[in-house]
Parts: sequence; structure tokens; C-alpha cells
Amino acid sequence: MRTAIVTDSNSGITQSMAKEMGVFVVPMPVLIDGGQFFEDISLTQEQFYDKLRSDAQVSTSQPTPYDVGELWKSILADYDEIVHIPMSSGLSETCRTLTHLAETDFAGRVYVVDNQRISITMRQSVEDALAMAKEGKSAKEIYDWLTATKMQSSIYIMVDTLKYLKKGGRLTPAVAAIGTLLKIKPVLQIQGEKLDQFKKVRKLADAKQVMTEAVRHDLETRFKELREAGKMSISIAHTQNEAEAAVFRDELISAFPDVPFTFCDPLSLSVSCHIGPGALAVAACIRY
Repeated sequence: MRTAIVTDSNSGITQSMAKEMGVFVVPMPVLIDGGQFFEDISLTQEQFYDKLRSDAQVSTSQPTPYDVGELWKSILADYDEIVHIPMSSGLSETCRTLTHLAETDFAGRVYVVDNQRISITMRQSVEDALAMAKEGKSAKEIYDWLTATKMQSSIYIMVDTLKYLKKGGRLTPAVAAIGTLLKIKPVLQIQGEKLDQFKKVRKLADAKQVMTEAVRHDLETRFKELREAGKMSISIAHTQNEAEAAVFRDELISAFPDVPFTFCDPLSLSVSCHIGPGALAVAACIRY
């Protein structure tokens, strides 16, 4: 039984990484001033942020069901089954659309997993699925494990500027203006569903402390047994903030020496278009 693992570029897995790993990555469409581009194919991270800073109209979109269906057909010529891991249904309609396609046209051969992940936690899901597939587990077994463990992750994100939250309608202009004047750096969270407020701070050092303590609390409460069993991991994501991400990585390794550090990746463009450059995020996530 050969099981293929498919995801999309919201996982942070690039096309070249996918080839090395032996997985398939659907490039997410990005709309810029009416034109459509595809992440890591016709649009680089640098080009995306250049457009974002220039006040171009930037948004993300869904891959078409037709294109994904054609990809599945081509993969099934060589594989028996597929596990497809899209971004969380709480952040996009993609998951629901593809689930319907799988259940109607590919029943029993394609399993679409809604395990509430994005970015580095989503990449961890792909790594876990790949490990299970290599052990010979079926697509249904992989689907069941990823679904059962879907809420066993947390992401905390420091936003460097309120400009893009305002632009996306998540803040009123008045609140954004006051926040900018006071140099507020909100810390947001993703607990499987929407991007929600967590804390407000004014300095990068304070934001990192808040995020570190939030992870510590999760590891000592929700994830205590998983941590003791060696099943938790810590990762970092960022938006054009690589140098600070490297510093934060070292701080987290020192703070949690018993928890393996896995990834330090650029944040998904689907989230980045709402929060802008300079962001820093940490995730605690179960691993297989």
C-alpha cells in the first residue's frame, strides 16, 4: 500500500523541499492588484513583501477544486491512497471544499484532514504523516491520528505593526492610530481556529517573554503528559524577521531544554498578508 502525502504552501514547505521530502505541495494563489500569482512558483517571499509594503492590494485565495482534483488523479496513477493536509478550516474554506471533492469523486482513496493547523504546526503534521506512511500505515490510519490530535498545538504571534490588521478590517482606524502612537505590539494566538488577541505589549523583549510564558503554561498544563512522554516540539515562524527569529530560537532552546526544537520557517503568506513584516511567532505542537 503506497500512501502519498499532499499539503499546500501554507505549511511553509517549498516546492524544492517537497521534492526532497517526497511530498506534494499545492501552491496557494496570491492576488496582487488583480493579478494572480502562485507562492514559490511565480511569487517569492521577497516579492510578496515588496508588494505588501508598497500598499498594493494583496490578498490570498483558494486553489481551484479542478486543479487539485487533477493533481490527485496524477498522483493516484502511482499511489494507492492520498492524505491531503490543507490549512485549518477556521482560517479558510479550502478544507471544506476539498473534503467535499474527496468524498464525492475520490471516496476511499483521498482523505482530507482538517486538523486545525497552519504554518509550522501544519508542517509538523506533514512530517508526522510522512513518518506514518513510511511505516506502512494506511491513509485512514494517518487521517485518524491527525484528527485525534488536532487540538494539541498552540501558536503565539507578535505583530510588529498594526497597519495590516487595520487594512484587513480587524481594527478600526481609531484603535490602530492609538495603538501606533503608543507603539503597541499585540501578541495574537491561533488555537486551531481564528487569529485572536492574546496580550498587548510595547517592546519586543516583552512580547518574547509573554510568548515564552504562554508556551510554558501550555507545556505545564494542557500538554503536560505529552511533554513528559517526549511527544511535544517547539518551532518558530517569522515574517522577514530571520535574525530575531534565530535569537529567539536560542532563547527557547535554553528555556525548554527537554522539548525538541524543530523548525524556524517563514510564516505562511495567508497569515502574513494580515499581519505584515517583522512578526515573530512560536508554536508548541505534538509530534508523532
